[in-house]
Amino acid sequence: MIVWLNGTHGAGKTTTSALVQRLLPDSRVFDAEKVGETLMDITPGLPATDNFQHWPPWRPLVVETARRVLDYTGGTLVVPMTVLVEQYWREISSGLAGHAIPVRHFVLHADQATLRARIAGDTVLGPDSPFRLRYLEPYAEAARTWLHAEAEVIDTTHLTPAQAAARIAEAV
Repeated sequence: MIVWLNGTHGAGKTTTSALVQRLLPDSRVFDAEKVGETLMDITPGLPATDNFQHWPPWRPLVVETARRVLDYTGGTLVVPMTVLVEQYWREISSGLAGHAIPVRHFVLHADQATLRARIAGDTVLGPDSPFRLRYLEPYAEAARTWLHAEAEVIDTTHLTPAQAAARIAEAV
């Protein structure tokens, strides 16, 4: 099984995924961003883009990597990865379904003011990361149009990552 943690940057996916992994027996965290980083390391580089998810190989490589890891280890993969383009989510989720891999899709949501405050205090990418701020509106649009209908929404506005992780583990 896959427990996919979606949501915009600053919602708490990475922190929460580590906590979910500790609560779910026989689980591992698979950061699908590493697949994108591998593609970014190809030289000469792939066609220019502002997001590795736009490269067509990324989506099937995420599916194939997850499938192979699960075939090897069994158990559950916890995947903290923002996917805001509906077509990309459909490719990934249908690819996993084609391998009979069940997916529990959660969105870690917080209101815009909370997200901006978290991004302002970010110690990883630094305060007010332009990268993270750039995704606030695309997230809001995805949430309004398709994302919240496709997932179980966990509102983290007033939750700690441990509380969010507990809710996810209980739901799974």
